[in-house]
Amino acid sequence: MAIFDVYIRKVAEYVEEMQRRERQVREIDCPTAISKLVEGLPVRVGPKVSSGLILRGDTSVELGNPEAGSCSFLLWTDSPSQIRDGKITLIGSDIQESPGASLPFGQILMVGGEELDEKDHEALRHGQYISDKIEGYMVRSASEHIWSRVSKEVAEKGFCFETLGRALMVIFKSEMHKVQAVEIVFITTDKEDLQPLDDISVQVQKITKSLIANNWKARGFDLYECTLGWDCNSCPDQPVCDDIRQLIQVRKVRAIKTGTASEA
Repeated sequence: MAIFDVYIRKVAEYVEEMQRRERQVREIDCPTAISKLVEGLPVRVGPKVSSGLILRGDTSVELGNPEAGSCSFLLWTDSPSQIRDGKITLIGSDIQESPGASLPFGQILMVGGEELDEKDHEALRHGQYISDKIEGYMVRSASEHIWSRVSKEVAEKGFCFETLGRALMVIFKSEMHKVQAVEIVFITTDKEDLQPLDDISVQVQKITKSLIANNWKARGFDLYECTLGWDCNSCPDQPVCDDIRQLIQVRKVRAIKTGTASEA
């Protein structure tokens, strides 16, 4: 089991809760092969296909402006069966339905691959920062909050959340060969609907910080010293740290037994 599996289940529960609240929830099943994902896309996907700059006057829809609210995080698992490959869930309005709007924006990327482990975390995390890889789409800022723009030019070509989702799937599968499955959830309803995701995001950020610290420490660099001022026994984040250390140790033992251990 990977450290984020519990949060993948929480995302599924969140979607079910949105359905119970009678939010508009649409599910889109996309092809899974890269060659099929790019077929029919109204925009180009790949390095340097976009200038990376969309001015306000050239913007059709703004997503995740700080005033509107946003939330973004990535989850991965080494059990691809937990991910419904090619699935996009849209909660709220689509881009084509909102010309000229500034919408709240939630983006959850979930990826699966049997060979994924903690060493891949940083590459996966940076993979969501697409910079200039989607024509007509600009990410102004991205971390646990994402703020982006869709240009009028590509909106006129039919750019929608299926377009964005398929483009992201292409990027992850083509650039990170361990990735076997990608599932995405987009939310554009209101800031209040993003609050439960913010709670998950806080935990994801804690795990991310610990994973990065452990990965660098394994290479001989101790980049992180706890500055919370807590005694470990009373620290509220101790379960997160303990789970990560235990999972990494289990993987090391498994690698030794199977003869796949390598130098850090």
